[in-house]
Amino acid sequence: MKKFTFALISLLALSITVKAQQYVSTEPANRNVILEEFTGRNCGYCTDGHRIANQIMAANPGRVWAINVHSGGYAPTSYPNFNTSVSASILGGFSVDGFPSGVVNRSTSAGQNRSAWSGLATQQLAQASECNVAGVARINPETRVATITVEVYYTGNSTANENYLTVAMLQDSILGSQSDYGNYNPTQWLNGQYVHMHILRDIVTPTWGEAISPTTAGTLVTKTYEYQIPEVIGNPNGVDVVLDHIIFLAWVAERYQGTPTRPILTACELEKTTVTDQPIYPSIMATEQVMNASCSHMKSFRYELANLGTETITSIKYTAEVEGSSQDFEWTGELASGDKTKLEFDMEIPFGTFVGTINITEVNGEAYERSFEFDAECSEWAEVEIEEETTNVKLYIIQDQFGEQITWNIINSTGAVVASGGPYQHLMGSGSTQPNVEIINDLPADECYLFRIFDSNGNGICCNYGEGYYYIKDAAGNRIIEGDGAFGSMASHLFSINKKPDVVGENPVAGLIIYPNPANNKICVDGEDVSVVEIYNSLGQRVLMVEGSDKTSVDVAAFGNGVYVVRAITNEGNVTTKKVTIAH
Repeated sequence: MKKFTFALISLLALSITVKAQQYVSTEPANRNVILEEFTGRNCGYCTDGHRIANQIMAANPGRVWAINVHSGGYAPTSYPNFNTSVSASILGGFSVDGFPSGVVNRSTSAGQNRSAWSGLATQQLAQASECNVAGVARINPETRVATITVEVYYTGNSTANENYLTVAMLQDSILGSQSDYGNYNPTQWLNGQYVHMHILRDIVTPTWGEAISPTTAGTLVTKTYEYQIPEVIGNPNGVDVVLDHIIFLAWVAERYQGTPTRPILTACELEKTTVTDQPIYPSIMATEQVMNASCSHMKSFRYELANLGTETITSIKYTAEVEGSSQDFEWTGELASGDKTKLEFDMEIPFGTFVGTINITEVNGEAYERSFEFDAECSEWAEVEIEEETTNVKLYIIQDQFGEQITWNIINSTGAVVASGGPYQHLMGSGSTQPNVEIINDLPADECYLFRIFDSNGNGICCNYGEGYYYIKDAAGNRIIEGDGAFGSMASHLFSINKKPDVVGENPVAGLIIYPNPANNKICVDGEDVSVVEIYNSLGQRVLMVEGSDKTSVDVAAFGNGVYVVRAITNEGNVTTKKVTIAH
């Protein structure tokens, strides 16, 4: 493993008192918290520690960071081996009698029981900090070199003449084994493997930090490090270091007390950006599908366009491909080196789950080739036809024993919650079940809805705690949605409510034909005196109207697969209607 720092006088070791900071705030603030959690894969109670640490972080976003330190007798060297020399040093710096245990801002010399972590974190978060810390880690994906700049600004005076700045690298989303005596942390299990999070992989600075001074109010200390990110850490059975899954933390500790530097005055997560030495280097990152209520094959996607090159990007052309179909897009603007912008695109997705590809074909007017993958899916939806403008549905939830963990909601196509419910009561007796019936009134027609059911413990409403399930009936008593209880944290289902087309006054025209059925790219209408041809989607919304003729050809290549209503209206006002399936 290669690790080094640049001792550049002007950047690395110079302490200045002028307020020339780029990243750090000069306003007084309270302490942020580092929770160093001593843990191991062979520790059956450690998953409860992970759960508690996750809850503390979730309750204090951007102010608390847990570091899982794998070392000691419960940390095996089988794959994935999280043991490192720095982990062993940090564990050895504190008196640890059992696992899991942890130190909160190194405010104690001994590891504390997990039941104490939350209270200690609350105490630390309420205390004023003598300094603030912030910075950025710029990663070159080609060389795997991280250029890390950290700023420390003192808003008050430290009690020590020297403090110690530490920069650590953590890694998330590592799959591997884990002992678990009580299913304490079910949300981190995936297909029988445990998803290990915020694992300590390395320390960029010396293990106990680099000395910084002066430590008086008004001082700004700036440090720059260059760190070669290893491909693999751990010997034997090392774990790949995935650039997308690493984070860098920085903290300032007050003084040496025994072996470790402690207590920690404050901490931060460094901003992470990606840069290269190439003039043109666009990157498409964090692509995600907008999971809203959409009873259509047309789906929306969000992504970040990042400029990792040295030149400004002013235009990009790219093609999105899914399951053999493609669509072209273009962006114009001004994206400086190192900047990012959030963009969206829409495209049709067939039923199913797919891995799509975004191919960049042109940048700044010049040909370019680079590809990125993204996940896409389109779920089938249930359809309800009604005569009126609104309707009612009934939701049946047969809960398991832990009804207090169950909630649900229904959102419409705008994302608005139109109905919600739960939690329900806890049932006495292992494996108990109980039905709960919810009536949802006055759902408007010509709308798509997404029903979602949640279990806060991540194990559904089934199995060892009672065989629960759920279903929804329409006003006629038909089951339009149903599901079993084995859904983990969440299950979702789409359904549309459509008002039946108004057929009053229709008088089908003899000899007028609408074909083919199913259609692919064109729908043809043949008949005399056709003045208008209209097409309606499954929600009853008119999606196209064209002028008619004796032989009318309607281009539907851009339409999603599904059932549509075609209406041909003659000059005399007679109407012929036919349902046509479009299948590309």
